[in-house]
Amino acid sequence: MFDSSLFTSQFWEWFIIIPTVVGILACFALIIWLGGDKPDPEKKVETMGHVWDEDLAEYNNPLPMWWLYMFYISLFFSIGYLALYPGLGSFKGILGWTEIGEYQAEMKVADELYMPIFTKYQSEPISELVKQPEAVKIGHRLFLNYCTVCHGSDAGGVKGFPSLRDDDWLYGGNPKTIKASIMNGRQGVMPSGMQNGLSTDADINNIAQYVLSLSAAQHDATAATEGEKTFKRICFACHGPEGKGVQAMGAPNLTDNIWLYGGSESDIKESITKGRQGRMPAHGEFLGEAKVHLLATYIYSLSNK
Repeated sequence: MFDSSLFTSQFWEWFIIIPTVVGILACFALIIWLGGDKPDPEKKVETMGHVWDEDLAEYNNPLPMWWLYMFYISLFFSIGYLALYPGLGSFKGILGWTEIGEYQAEMKVADELYMPIFTKYQSEPISELVKQPEAVKIGHRLFLNYCTVCHGSDAGGVKGFPSLRDDDWLYGGNPKTIKASIMNGRQGVMPSGMQNGLSTDADINNIAQYVLSLSAAQHDATAATEGEKTFKRICFACHGPEGKGVQAMGAPNLTDNIWLYGGSESDIKESITKGRQGRMPAHGEFLGEAKVHLLATYIYSLSNK
C-alpha cells in the first residue's frame, strides 16, 4: 500500500499513476491490433512468406477467441483491482483496504481464539508457574517466536546478546525484574575510553590487565597494579569498587569470567576503547502483559530448575 505521506512531491505520485494507466491502455490497443478478425473457416489464410523444409509454412491465423478473451479478462480484472485496492499512487481504493487494517483484523481473531489461554495464567506468580510444565511450554513457544533472533533457539546467547541459561544477570534474575526487562526493554551504555578521559594506549592496556586479573585470567601484574588505580578512579562508579557490577545500572560483573562481548585481552581493550551500546527492545505493547508473563516464566525456568 502506498502512503501519501511518503511522497515528497506530486511528481512521484504521477510517476506511478501515469505508467500504470498508459500500460493498461497500451495492452488494450495491442490486443485489438493483433487480435485481427474472428477465425473464418471459409476464408483462405495467407502465409507470412516464411517456409521451412520445403512445405512448412507460417500462416497468419488470428488468435483463438478463448485466448483473446483471457487477455481481456486479465485487463478488466486489473482495472477492477486498482479501483478497489491501493495501487495508483496515494489512492486508497474504494474498499479502503490497508495492511494495518488487515493485520489488526487478523490479530483480533487470533486474540479471541488464543488470548484466553494466556490470560488464565496471568494471575499466578511466576515462581509458581515455573512448576507447571504446560505454562513453561507455552512460554517456550513464545520465546522461539520472538526471542531466538538475538538470544538463540537454546537461549544460550551470542556475542553482544546475553545467555539466559546461566545465573549471571545484568539487571537481576528474579521474576519481577525479568518481566520488567521484557515489558519495558533495556538500554545499556558503556562510554568510550576517550569519554572517560583515557587518552593513551597505556591507560587502556593497564585497565584491561586489571580487568583480566579480576577473573583470574592471565595478565601482566605490573600493568594491572597501575590499572587498578585508574579503575577505582573512573570505572568503579558503574562496576563497583570490586568490579562485581551494579544490577540497578545494568553494569556487568567483571569477576565471574562470563563475558557479553568476549573476555580475551583484545575484546576487553575494544570494549574500553570504543565503548558498547546494548539495547533490548520493549515487548510489552507488542505482546501484551499476559504473553510476557508466560515468556518471563520460561526464561526464569532456565536458571531456576
